[in-house]
Amino acid sequence: MKSNLITPEGYQKLQTELTYLWQEYRPEITRKVTWAASLGDRSENADYKENKRILRQIDSRIRFLTKRLETVSVITPTNAQQGKVFFGAWVDIENNSGEQKRFKIVGPDEIFQRGELVQRKDYISIDSPMARALLKCEVDDEALVKTPSAMVSWYVNKIEYEL
Repeated sequence: MKSNLITPEGYQKLQTELTYLWQEYRPEITRKVTWAASLGDRSENADYKENKRILRQIDSRIRFLTKRLETVSVITPTNAQQGKVFFGAWVDIENNSGEQKRFKIVGPDEIFQRGELVQRKDYISIDSPMARALLKCEVDDEALVKTPSAMVSWYVNKIEYEL
């Protein structure tokens, strides 16, 4: 199940995307559809068909963002969280092989860069096994992460919050 948690930055990015789609991109595509429709026969009009398709995608994304922004809970890190891994933390970890990673624990809506299906390498979802294993850990704690092939040990080296 997808969490409804989001950082203030993540909420702002979704809000900015919604504003852009509604106030800039949708009106631009609507103008193109109107222009293409004015040319006459719509059945063989590629501009009309393509821009109508784009308009449906925009409307679908607008509906999704509007509903999602109503249901998410914005979580702002506090001083009380210092020293432990919670939502919104930047965490530096290392395994027994010396492999190191640094990432921020965020909501599932934040792990993809806007408009792309490419996951950010420095963000992980609160719903991921890694994040779940690290929750409430302190510096020098060991977190056991269940992977498809084995249990892997990671050690917490550093925890930071953007307050």
